[in-house]
Amino acid sequence: MTTMTLVVREAGTAAAGIRTLTLARPDGGVLPPYVPGSHLVVECGGERRNAYSLTGSGAASAAYRISVRCDPGGRGGSRWMHRLPVGATVRVSAPRSAFPPVATARRHLLIAGGIGVTPLLSHARAAAAWDRPFRMLYAYRPGCGAHVEELRELCGDRLGEFHGRRAFLRAVRRELGRQPLGTHLYVCGPGGLIDAVCEAARDLGWPAERVHAERFSADDLDPGRPFTARLARSGRAIPVPAGVSLLEALEKAGVAVASMCRQGVCGECRVGVRAGRPEHRDLFLTPAERAAGDAVMCCVSRSLDETLELDL
Repeated sequence: MTTMTLVVREAGTAAAGIRTLTLARPDGGVLPPYVPGSHLVVECGGERRNAYSLTGSGAASAAYRISVRCDPGGRGGSRWMHRLPVGATVRVSAPRSAFPPVATARRHLLIAGGIGVTPLLSHARAAAAWDRPFRMLYAYRPGCGAHVEELRELCGDRLGEFHGRRAFLRAVRRELGRQPLGTHLYVCGPGGLIDAVCEAARDLGWPAERVHAERFSADDLDPGRPFTARLARSGRAIPVPAGVSLLEALEKAGVAVASMCRQGVCGECRVGVRAGRPEHRDLFLTPAERAAGDAVMCCVSRSLDETLELDL
């Protein structure tokens, strides 16, 4: 994974418990552009690595901006980011995305919950910059809406704000039911919100290829179906029950696999796939790498088939 050393140029507050950091090259040079909806993997002290969405439009600029929600019950990465002082240096990956806007879409419907607004703010910035038709619905707790003022200025009457689940889901179904053919849906937020929006889209007949969701961590994932991991080099068959990650099943069976973040963001636990269809749940592989189906991040990803043959 290509990495860069960046400097914290500015720090601010996007909402209660959400810190915004501006990262730049030490020499002040221009940073590489990125696809809207991209994220950085940040080395958060020690061996922790977390993915944080970039909130800019993706155009080449002298700074990257991310917003970090402090999670007191997490592994410590977000708390480390909240203590990071201006002037400190951090190691980050080059921007990556598994959640890009579809260039051929007739219209973009953006649905965000809580801190899930960050990649969709990037989508909205790009859509506004290129004059692409879009609509955004944003659900957040009163006083906890990140980037609300920016969104109001950016979106105008294209933004709908909600504080209650019932009103929000009614608005979601209404918007899903009146979009023109060729509209693409993008949703990011808590797992329950994503599931509800995707279920509503299915109920209303939206094709799966026009529904795009981004989940931030393994905590948002369902337990998945059980499957068997077959090790190509030894012929061993290792059962992977529902609710148990492939990485955990391999470790329990005495199979050593390098790992670090255990959240699908750092790429350390990448394992080759020889047969079977991976169910990709990571934030590391590119869309092209996912489509190739020859690798899997075993800390979070699973199998769409009863057996997944690994290059182990």
